[in-house]
Amino acid sequence: MTGKRFHHIGFGQEDLGSSPPSIALLSGDPERSHLIAQTYLQDIRLLSENRGLNSYVGYLPNGRPILSATSGMGAPSLSIVVNELVQVGIRQIIRIGTCGSIQPDIPVGSVVISSAALCRQGAANDIAPVEYPAAADPFLTVALVKAARELKIEHYIGITASVDTFYEGQERTNSANPYLMRSLHGITEEYRRLNILNYEMECGTLFKMSGVYNFAAAAICGVVAGRTFGENIILEQRDIAVKNAIATAVNAAATLE
Repeated sequence: MTGKRFHHIGFGQEDLGSSPPSIALLSGDPERSHLIAQTYLQDIRLLSENRGLNSYVGYLPNGRPILSATSGMGAPSLSIVVNELVQVGIRQIIRIGTCGSIQPDIPVGSVVISSAALCRQGAANDIAPVEYPAAADPFLTVALVKAARELKIEHYIGITASVDTFYEGQERTNSANPYLMRSLHGITEEYRRLNILNYEMECGTLFKMSGVYNFAAAAICGVVAGRTFGENIILEQRDIAVKNAIATAVNAAATLE
C-alpha cells in the first residue's frame, strides 16, 4: 500500500515516516485522541483531521513510535478506521473508551478491561458469523491489568456487552423514544445475571476484526455511568474515569514488544 492515502483516515504508510508505529491507541472521541497525543506522547505530528477522525503519530517516553487515532462513534465507523489502520501497518490496537457499568460493585470512575464481548452489532456480522468469538488478545489484556495494578487504578476484568445503540440498545427510556421493543425490556438485568460487567458500543466488532484480520486488540473503558442506579452519565466522575483509562493504556503500550 506504499504511496496510497486512505479515503477515510486521510493518511497512508508513507505519512508515518521512517519509524512507523505498529501500535495504535484508538478513541471514539477526537478530543480524546488529541488529549492523549498532547499529554502523553513526544514529538507528536498531526497526520489528519479528515472527517473528524483525528490521528497523531508520536513517541512514548521509551522511544517507541505510536499512533493516537480516532474511530468515531459506533461499530460501523470503527470498522472502517480499523480496516484502513491495518492496511498502513498497525498490528496492535488498544481501544480507550467510556462505558456504563451494569454490576452494582463497579463504581463510576473506575475502569473496565474487556476480556471478551457479547457482540450485538450489525457491523460485526458483515465480518464474521454471529457465533464467531469476540475475544480480546490475552497478552494485551494482561498488559492492561498489570498497568492498572502498578498505577493503583481501580479496575475490573470481564465480559462486555457491545451493542449498536446508546439509548434503546442499552435499555434507556429517558430519551426521545421511551417505548422500547419487548425484546429489550429487562435485558440489562439479564446481562447482569450473566456476569456481564458493562455496556459500550465498539469492542465486540474490534475483537472480531482482530481474529479475522490477524492483529491483536484489547479494550479499556472508563466507567462514566452506573446503570444499577440510573441512566445518566455522571459528569463529576467522567474526567477521572477517562484519565484512568488513558493512563492505563499508555503505560501498557510502553511495555509491549
